[in-house]
Amino acid sequence: MSEIVLSGSGLYVPPFQVTNDELVTAYNQYVTAYNEQHADAISRGECEALPLSSSEFIEKASGIKSRYAMHKDGMLDPARMMPRFQPCQEGNEPEVVTMGLEAAKEAMAQANKQPADIDMLIVATTNHQRAYPSIAVEIQDKLGIKGCAYDMGIACSSATFGLISAYAAVKAGLAQCVLVVNPEFATPQVNLKSRDSHFIFGDVATAAIIENAASCQSESAFTILHTKQMTQYSDNIRCDGNYTDHCFDDLPEDRPFFKQQGKKVFKELLPLVTQFIEQQLADNHLHAEDLKRMWLHQANINMNLFAAKKLLGRLPEADEAPIVLDEFANTASSGSVIAFHRYKSDLVSGDKGLICSFGAGYSIGSLLIEKR
Repeated sequence: MSEIVLSGSGLYVPPFQVTNDELVTAYNQYVTAYNEQHADAISRGECEALPLSSSEFIEKASGIKSRYAMHKDGMLDPARMMPRFQPCQEGNEPEVVTMGLEAAKEAMAQANKQPADIDMLIVATTNHQRAYPSIAVEIQDKLGIKGCAYDMGIACSSATFGLISAYAAVKAGLAQCVLVVNPEFATPQVNLKSRDSHFIFGDVATAAIIENAASCQSESAFTILHTKQMTQYSDNIRCDGNYTDHCFDDLPEDRPFFKQQGKKVFKELLPLVTQFIEQQLADNHLHAEDLKRMWLHQANINMNLFAAKKLLGRLPEADEAPIVLDEFANTASSGSVIAFHRYKSDLVSGDKGLICSFGAGYSIGSLLIEKR
């Protein structure tokens, strides 16, 4: 059987940028009003005063400086602290479709593919904006692609798991060319009233083409040498909001939002990630030094530097493990694909790299690739 390649990638950047300073100004105005309104209860010990935030705190804790948003209106309103947009309903195109279409078109152009060349489409995302009909099937229809399409997700590993599913489909002969789309409409899941999480997520969409090398017409293709994935249950990162919520009274106000126990995640997940990558490299008779680039999950700069340092035995150079979260923030599953898309063009034939994402689940997905 011929090789399987990643022949093109795409990126859609939403229209609005939100800086840390803008978020902090709105958050601190909300906090000041809240603390004044509840001053008596706070003084009696019935509730706690909310803490102020700062851009310095955000950047030190995460490395994030800004993020992109599909809808900025409402996010910076201290009386609202939520983006304003239309709900999913008949006649409205969901944001994940709008974003996914644009990223898909760039990936297709880069891989020199027309809709008729693609026979499978996978939408892999953390945030499923609509239960059904399938987002993947809507994107498939609007692109004019035949064959089959389906949605999937496993939180922040959705993009790499989607790429691996596409690789497996081509390897098994179920498809010849697969379009994988990763739209992450994440800003609505941010609790903008929480100091610990109001800065974390941004919106974005990425896409990639996986195909049999025999049909590849791209000059920037990468051969997929090996894939690896794992899951291990943890509820340290979670979101409980779901379609059954209308059945219950008095649910917690923060139920629809992302929440995590950050220290536990750092302590538990990072050793799993580094051991996982070390084993994948060993299985392929490689060491971290043999990799030209590691396109790692973009959740937190401290996590990225810890993982890269553990693997390399030293802090990485900027081009060895590029960071994009300073501009994009945490984009859930798409971060490692953004890094790949932005930082792949300088690799030459024979250069090896690793696309790896990790997150809630716990889940880890990784593709070892080589420039053709």
